[in-house]
Amino acid sequence: MCPMPRTILIADDDPHIRQLLAFAFAKAGLDTIEADDGEAVLDLVDRHRVDLVVLDINMPRMDGLETCRRLRAAGDLPILFLSSRDDEIDRVLGIELGADDYVVKPFSPREVVARSMAILRRASARPPETDEGRRIEHGRLALDIDGWRASWAGAEIVLTVTEFSILRTLAVMPAKVFSRDAIIDRLHGPGFAVTDRTIDSHIRNLRGKFAGVGGTDVIETRPGVGYRLGSCTGAGA
Repeated sequence: MCPMPRTILIADDDPHIRQLLAFAFAKAGLDTIEADDGEAVLDLVDRHRVDLVVLDINMPRMDGLETCRRLRAAGDLPILFLSSRDDEIDRVLGIELGADDYVVKPFSPREVVARSMAILRRASARPPETDEGRRIEHGRLALDIDGWRASWAGAEIVLTVTEFSILRTLAVMPAKVFSRDAIIDRLHGPGFAVTDRTIDSHIRNLRGKFAGVGGTDVIETRPGVGYRLGSCTGAGA
């Protein structure tokens, strides 16, 4: 049986951008549906099977940031932001709201497709049992690798695809300190242009989610080096 094609929801108020991206995704073998504002995005997600949303920040009626907030409140559907300004504040805010990645306009359609494919691969990847096993337990932290679920002392924590991937990377080798560049390479492969601030924002999101259930020591910072998995006992920061 042939696998069902992935469906990308392209949300942008500029029809030319939607058409350009739809053509690029079609060449990559992906189906697309389109929306011109945030309200339409929420409606389409309710009515269609969507695997990833390419979401413009600046849209009428409901902008991309508010749309992202509402999508995140409902689940962990992967999101890639499009930003019309090279504004780090917008990009970091988008990541903090739960976006998996972002691309700044003007962009190459091939880059948008490549970043989207990277997110989809992370969402569907099943790590080899010899490397990571099906379940990782470390202190009160537990990761179900096949089910893409994380929990703290039995309480499930809803993570985005990128957040789970970062946490899994750290948990597989809990004694290793990963530089930001090493984490980026694990997520995207070598050569992807992602800023350190983006990784820091994802780490901050992870810490905030686990802190809400007492997990104050999930990720440890090694100043000037990078990040490693913490003791995961909940005993301290």
